[in-house]
This record gives sequence, structure tokens and C-alpha cells, in this order.
Amino acid sequence: MSDFTIWHNPKCSTSRYALKALEEAQVDVTVRDYQKDPPSPAELTEALAQLGIQPRDLLRKRNTPYDELGLGDKSLSDAALIQAMADHPLLIERPAIFGPSGAILARPKETIHDFLTQQS
Repeated sequence: MSDFTIWHNPKCSTSRYALKALEEAQVDVTVRDYQKDPPSPAELTEALAQLGIQPRDLLRKRNTPYDELGLGDKSLSDAALIQAMADHPLLIERPAIFGPSGAILARPKETIHDFLTQQS
């Protein structure tokens, strides 16, 4: 298999589960702690395209500045949401996994197994 990249939060049990599944599958994986190395707006836009989701689908609400930043406002543009995630990476849902033949937001965590099967 080709290289995989995981946007990982080591404090998150779901993210740790997905990383372990990647390691057990013996794939080459690049681990990006997206909170220490936040993606740029351009990288987020590319990731959203690969994941096939909208910016709101990548927004994490719990234990984030979501409410304080007023991100529930439906009139906010996609660009504004993407910029908020770039500025506050805690807002990015995890784990996002990018493989040679697609990408997945591994929630629920068990979806990683089907994704890995599709990548081989």
C-alpha cells in the first residue's frame, strides 16, 4: 500500500484507535498532529474536497471555541469556517485519514477498517 496521512490528536481515543489500526495494517503512515502543525486554509479546502464533505461537517463543536466564535451562525461563508479552523485547529474534527485512493473522517472509529480494505 502507498502512504497514508492521519490528522491526529494524541489525546483523542478515536484518533489513537485509528492510528493503531493503520499501524496494525502495516502501512506507511505520516502522523500530523494538526493542533501543533495546523493545516492552512488551502490545505483544509483540499482536505474537504478529498473527504467529500462541507466545512460544517469538519467542525468539532464539543470542547472547542465553536460557540464563543459564533460558528453556529448559518450565514457564515465556507471561507469563514475554513479560516476559523485554520486559526483554531481544535475546531477540526478528528481523525481525518488520507490514503492513496481516498480519504475518510473516521467517525465512528470502526469505519477505518472498511476504509483500509478499500485502499488495498
